[in-house]
Amino acid sequence: MEDCKPTIPVVEGEENVITATQNFVRALETNGNLTASMRKILEDLNTQLSTMNVQSESKQGIGKIEKQLSSVEEKITRWESDHSMIWESLPEVASEYLQAVDEVRKLAECLGELSLAGDENVKELLRRTYGVLQIAMARLEEEFSYILSQNKQSFEPEHMSFRSCEDELVHDFSGISIEYEQEESVQRDSSSRVSEDSLIDLVHPNVIPDLKCIANVMIASSYDQECCQAYISTRKEALDECLFLLEVEKMSIEEVMRMDWGSLNVVIKKWLRAMKTFTKVYLPSEKQLCEQIFGEISSVSSFCFVETSKPSILQLLSFGEAIAIGPLSPEKLFRILDMYEVLSDLLPHIDDLFLDEVGSSIKIEYHEVLKRLGDCVVGTYSEFENAVGSNQSTAPFAGGGIHHLTKYVMNYIKFLIDYSDALNFLLQSHNGEGSVSLLPNHNSFHEKNEGESSSYCVTPIAHRLRSVTVTLESNLKIKSTLYKDSALQHFFLMNNIHYMVQKVKGSELRAFFGDDWIRQHNWKFQQEAMNYERSTWSSVLVLLRDDGINQGSNSATRTVLKERFKSFNVAFDEVYKNQTGWLIHDLQLREDLRISGSLKVIQAYRTFLGRHASQLDGDRHIERYIKYTADDLQNYLLHFFEGSQKSLHNSWRR
Repeated sequence: MEDCKPTIPVVEGEENVITATQNFVRALETNGNLTASMRKILEDLNTQLSTMNVQSESKQGIGKIEKQLSSVEEKITRWESDHSMIWESLPEVASEYLQAVDEVRKLAECLGELSLAGDENVKELLRRTYGVLQIAMARLEEEFSYILSQNKQSFEPEHMSFRSCEDELVHDFSGISIEYEQEESVQRDSSSRVSEDSLIDLVHPNVIPDLKCIANVMIASSYDQECCQAYISTRKEALDECLFLLEVEKMSIEEVMRMDWGSLNVVIKKWLRAMKTFTKVYLPSEKQLCEQIFGEISSVSSFCFVETSKPSILQLLSFGEAIAIGPLSPEKLFRILDMYEVLSDLLPHIDDLFLDEVGSSIKIEYHEVLKRLGDCVVGTYSEFENAVGSNQSTAPFAGGGIHHLTKYVMNYIKFLIDYSDALNFLLQSHNGEGSVSLLPNHNSFHEKNEGESSSYCVTPIAHRLRSVTVTLESNLKIKSTLYKDSALQHFFLMNNIHYMVQKVKGSELRAFFGDDWIRQHNWKFQQEAMNYERSTWSSVLVLLRDDGINQGSNSATRTVLKERFKSFNVAFDEVYKNQTGWLIHDLQLREDLRISGSLKVIQAYRTFLGRHASQLDGDRHIERYIKYTADDLQNYLLHFFEGSQKSLHNSWRR
C-alpha cells in the first residue's frame, strides 16, 4: 500500500463516484494508526480527486455557458433582418435587448478567464461570443446615432433677442477722403447680450436615459471608441447646423482677405454675434449634454465634448486670424476692436469649458488669435495716425469750411474712447515696440497739473488722442497755405479749430483732453477769428476814416469823398462776392462773426455817411457813389458765410 497510489476510474455519473471516494479518503485520514507514508498517499489521492472534481464542474459549466450564449445570440441576431429601430419599439423590447447584450458581455468575461487554461473548445466558444458582441455593438452604435439625430432640438438664435445684423448701424470710416458727419447714427455693436447661464436642451430630455444606458453598455464592453465616434460624428453635424443658422460661412483665410470692406464689415458683425452665442449658449449646452450621457466617465465626456466642438471653434477662430493678418486700414479699427473685446470677454468662458488637458490645444489657439488681434489693433491705430499726418491736398478746400480730414479725425477719436479700456491695455502692452510710446505713470487714470482747475486722463490712449490732434493741426496749417487770400487762410483755421473744440467740449473726449486744452484751443480759434477780421476789413475801414478830407464843400473835398465812396463800394462788393461763398456750419459762430463784422463796418460806415453825405448833396449822380445805406449793408452782411456765392453788381438802389 505504501508503494502504490490508488486510482479511481471515471465512469458515467463520475461526479458521484468522485465525491464518494473523497469522503472515503477523508475517513481514512482520521485513522490514527496510519504511517507517514500512508498519510502521504492519501493526501496525494485527495488532491487528484479535487482536480478531477473541478474539471467535471468546468465541463458542466461550459455546457451551461454555451446554452446561455445560444439563447442571447438568438435575441440579438434576430434584429439583423429587422430594419426597424429597436428604440422605436416598446420600452420593454429595448430593455430586453440591452439585457441580452449585457449577458453576452459577461459571458465573454467568463470565457476569457477560462481560456487561459488553453482549452480549444473554450477558445472557440469565446470567439463565437465576441462575434455576437460585435454584432450587438454595431447595432447599438447605429441606434445611438439615430436617437441623437432624431431627437435633436432646433436651435433658434432669434429666441436670444438678437437684432438683425442688417438692421444695425455701423461705423463707416471708409477713408480720409470721405466726409463723415453722421455722428448720431453711429453706434457700437451691442448685439447678442446673452446671459451666462442660458443653457438649452440640444437633445430632447426624454431620450437622455436611453442614450446613457447605451453608452454605459458600450463602454463597459470596451467599445468606448465606437460610442464616442458615433456621438462626435452626429453632434458635429448639429454644430455645423448651428453655425449655419448663425450665418457663419466656411471661408478660407485667402477668401476673407480678398473681400471688399463693405462685405467684410457685414461678415464681421455676424461673426461677433455668432461668437457670443456659440460660446455662451451653445458650447455650455453641448458640454451639459456630454455630461448627461457620459457623466459617469469624465474622461470620455471631456474627449467627446472637445472633439465635437473643436472644428466649429477653429472655424470661428480662423476668421479672426484672417482679419488679424490682413492689410492694416484705419476704417477696420472699430470692428477689429469689437472682435478683440468679444474674444477677451469670452476668454473666461473658454477656459472654464476646456479645463482638461484634452482641450488645451483649443485654448492655445484661442489665446494666440486674441494676441494677434491685439497686435492688429495697435498696428491699425498707428496706421490711422500715419494717415492723418500724410494726408495731402493739392487744391484749397472750397469755402474755407470744415475739412473732411478734421471731421474724420474728430469723429474717429470720439468713437475710439468707447474702447479706451482695451486700447489702454494694448498700448501699454506694446510700450517700446514700434512707434508705440506711453506717458509715465500711465496706470493713473487722472492727473491734475499745478495751476489747473480740472483733471484729465493721462492713460496711454489719452496721450495718443491728444497727439493725433497735434498732427491734425499741423496738417491743417499746411492746407491753409493753399489759399491765396490771407483772410481765407485764417477763416479756414478758425472754422476747423472751432469744430475741434466743440467736439471735445460736447462729448466724453473732454475727460481725455482736459479743460486746459479747451482753453488753449478756444484762444487759438479766437486769434484766427481776429486775424480773419483784420485781413478782411482793415483795407475797407481805412476808406471810412476822415484823414485827408476837409470839412467843407469845395470841389476838391467832393472829389475825395466820391473816390472814397466808390472805393468803399468796390471793396465791400468784393468782400460780399467772396465771403457769401465762404461757409460756417456752426450757426452760433456764423452769427457771432456777422455781428462782429457789423459792429466794425456798419458803425464806421454810418458815422462816415452821416458826417459827409451832405457834402455831396445836389450831385447829379450821387447814387453812383453812395450806393448803400447802413441798413443795406446790415442786410447784406446776413448773406455772409452761407456757402452760396452772390454778387452786388447791378444791384444799386434806384
